[in-house]
Amino acid sequence: MSTPSPKNEDSLRGFGFALTAYLLWGFLPIFMKAVAHISPAEVIAHRVIWSIPIAGAVLIWLGRTQDVLRALRNPRMLGMASMTAALITVNWGIYVWSIGAGHALDAALGYYINPLFSVFLGAVLLGERLSLAQKCAIALAAAGVLVLTIEAGKLPWAALGLTITWGFYAYLKKSLPIGPNQGFFLEVLILLPFAIGYVIWLTLHGTGHFFAGSSRDTVLLLACGLVTAVPLMIYANGAKLLRLSTIGILQYIAPTMIFLTAVFVFGEPFGTGRMIAFPMIWLALLIYTHSMLRQARAKAG
Repeated sequence: MSTPSPKNEDSLRGFGFALTAYLLWGFLPIFMKAVAHISPAEVIAHRVIWSIPIAGAVLIWLGRTQDVLRALRNPRMLGMASMTAALITVNWGIYVWSIGAGHALDAALGYYINPLFSVFLGAVLLGERLSLAQKCAIALAAAGVLVLTIEAGKLPWAALGLTITWGFYAYLKKSLPIGPNQGFFLEVLILLPFAIGYVIWLTLHGTGHFFAGSSRDTVLLLACGLVTAVPLMIYANGAKLLRLSTIGILQYIAPTMIFLTAVFVFGEPFGTGRMIAFPMIWLALLIYTHSMLRQARAKAG
């Protein structure tokens, strides 16, 4: 996550950027449903490949290409970026699979839980003290997951996978001493050889969809770069101009849109377990958000 506004104030420009990014992420399941007939691995490969020219053009426009060149000469930074690249790849894979396999509600659940998991990580890994409200919120979310586990007879692996991979990605990303735009370009650059190699392997075996299937598939795979890089970079620039509390509230837009799309567009079943678990998690988020806003007001005052 980017550094908030130095003056700890929201700007209209920053709000516009962040809102646009979250709305784009909210509509992303519709795009992913359109490529559901293509394997998640192939979709991810094209997300990486076609993000490169977009992210590269942004860095050239911002005049920050030297940051990436310095990072490529720094073994420690390369190692850290490789870890974040691996985590975001797994996260993308779970997400693409979830939407295509009819588990968009699990994707929504994962991103709802994520802020609470980040708080939990801060307590466990950084020794941050949790308030009573935060402890209650985490306990409620855990209880919600337990309800889903009991009903299904297994853990909601897709939701937990998204939560854990994104949580650790965000945690490590904060330690990466490079700007968010440069960091994203560095990650996809590290992944690029694997992505190109996989696409070539698919092409040689006649199982790829790029310029081999319909023209619609080719256009959709080309668009993977747009739907991947554009929201991330818009968000990165918006987050710098907003308070963390504002970002904390806005982040619920995307999972709410995913939830509504899953139920009303994709027609995924919303059974008894989910009718119990989702309100529990929404209540947990309400408690967490209220606590966060109180802390922000106390610091401002």
